[in-house]
Parts: sequence; C-alpha cells; structure tokens
Amino acid sequence: MKTNTTFFILLLCMLLFVDSGFAQIRNDEVFEFPNLHEQNYRYHINIPDIDGFKTLKCDFHVHTVFSDGKLWPDQRVNEAWNEGMDVIAITDHIEYRPYKDIISGDFNSSYKIAKKRGDAIGMLVIKGSEITRQKPLGHLNALFLEDSNKLDVADELDAIDEAVKQGAFILWNHPGWPNDTSTIYPIHRKLIAENKIHGVEVFNAWEAYPKVIDWCNDFELAPFANTDLHYTSANSYRGRFQRPMTLVFAKEYSEDAVKEALFAGRTVACYNNTLSGKPEFLKSLIRESLSIKVINPGKGIVEVTNHSDITYQIRYGSLMYSVPLYPNQTMRATIQSGTDVTFTNCLVGKDKYLVTSLW
Repeated sequence: MKTNTTFFILLLCMLLFVDSGFAQIRNDEVFEFPNLHEQNYRYHINIPDIDGFKTLKCDFHVHTVFSDGKLWPDQRVNEAWNEGMDVIAITDHIEYRPYKDIISGDFNSSYKIAKKRGDAIGMLVIKGSEITRQKPLGHLNALFLEDSNKLDVADELDAIDEAVKQGAFILWNHPGWPNDTSTIYPIHRKLIAENKIHGVEVFNAWEAYPKVIDWCNDFELAPFANTDLHYTSANSYRGRFQRPMTLVFAKEYSEDAVKEALFAGRTVACYNNTLSGKPEFLKSLIRESLSIKVINPGKGIVEVTNHSDITYQIRYGSLMYSVPLYPNQTMRATIQSGTDVTFTNCLVGKDKYLVTSLW
C-alpha cells in the first residue's frame, strides 16, 4: 500500500510539472521556465553517414572578439552546438586585431577559451588562425596548429612555412573576395605544387565561387563551405539549416580523424541546399538519403522518399525544369528504370551537375 501511495504522489508531481509549462517553483514569488532556455537545446541536421564514414557537419572559419568578431569564443561554441554543428575551428586573424587595446591575450587565447567550452559540452573545437594578407596571396586558414603565436611574422611565406611545419592543413579562403574575381595567381600555383595549400572555399558567408569546384578537380583540393562568422549566426542566417557547412567524412568523431579526412580530401561543400564535391561522395549521399519504392515497374511509377534534411532538385526525362524532393517527404513520379536523373543542386564542376539513376 505504501508503495502505491508513493507512486501516485510522484505521478501527481509529474502532472503538475507538465501542466505548469515546465515551470519550477523556487518560492512563492519566482517561477523558472527552463524550456525557454535555448542554449540547452540542439537542432539536429539529418545528413546520413556514407561508406562506413561518419558525416560530420563542420565550420572551419569563425571569428571572435580576439580579432574582428563580435562574440566571445565560448559563445561561438554554444551557437554552433545549438545549430547542429559537430566541429568548429576558431580562426581569428593574425594580422588584424582591432580590439587588441581592449581585449588582452595572445593568438592562442581565443582557442583556449573555446576549447574549454567544447570539452565541457563534448564538442570538437579545432585550433586555427587566419593568415591575413592582401591579394595576390589573400587569406589562408591554418588548421590544427600547435602555436598560433609563431605565425606572427613579417613575411607571408614564412608564416605559411611555419604552419606547415606544425602539421597544419592550409585552407584558401574566399578566393573571389574582395574584388569579385576568382583568380589562381602564380603564388597559389607554387604553394599548391609544394603541397602548402590543401583546400579552398567554394562558398564563404553568403557568396559562392562557381569556378572553384573546377580548381578542386584540377588541383586535388578539398572543397569547403564556411560561415566566416563575425556577428552572431542568428543575425547572419534566416531560419534552420541555412548555415553553410563543410561535410567531412571521418572514420570517427575525433580531431585526428577530422584531420585525416581533410588531408584525404573527403569533404563536400554544403550551402543553400546545394552540394559541391566529388561525384563519388555526392552519389553516396544520394544513395543513403533517398529510398525508392517501385509501384508499377512496367510503367515506371515509383515513390521517392527523402530521409535527409537536404532538398534535392532533380530533372529527368523530357522535363525542362527541376522538381524538388523535400526533406522527410515522398514524391510519386514516373521514372523508368535506368533513366538518367540530373541532380541540379549537386555540382561536380562549374555549371556541371551530377547525373545518375535512381533505380
């Protein structure tokens, strides 16, 4: 009898908790509503694992108040976790620190603060810095650094050499900025030939560089899409799943595995419901994202279900336009077996779309 009484008391307490909108009474004058606290909630982005690799949602280009950003480093980690990111890199400028008279600390400080928060909530934070020079070199992110202070040197090539010496992955940032022209200068060809540039941003912040995916193919560079955040993400992108990201196909969720994947070139740029990368990775993502139910094989009537959060756009047969495959929805269509289907949101080159069959 005592056990039953205890059970009903606990049940009543739970019902009162629910009815009060998750309010917690601290006293007669203060009520708490933890359900309104956004920081403790994470938005899940559903993009499938492929080929035995974990698909990690990553942002390898963000700034804090330790260079020209507007946010404290630990808050960069919080907002990335809230928005479904798995990995971020803190990449404050080496050469540009407008708040240095107010914000004390060296070039490693922002990472240390962010890393402490990442460890507390179980999120990977990569140590990086942005080598910030004028074109023709432009801006380069050095990722997986040991000591960012050693990059503070006069000669830009010495800074790159020091980063490479530390085992860094070198990412060429926003190649079309600031003059709206994407150009591979002789200095880039030299650095690529010397294996001192390993990846390039196909997309940065709000702009894409269409020809850059061809550079990735021609020079075996890993494609990236990053935010280059300076303000809050909420003030930079509208709604959920608008934040650009680099998809990394890693063996496991660890810094070493992410680094190995980047050097191996297992990345896809993901932005504005567009994917840019190697055909084999795009095909694997499509295969794991879509399922096909054949209703009438003779007439080619099928149901295509999209299990991911990516809105795929497809064109097939005599269609002159693309039709969407919306996330977590099924589309009925007439597509004969073996029909070439063009995925117009999957870029494998400039103005070149992935073509494959669904069944």
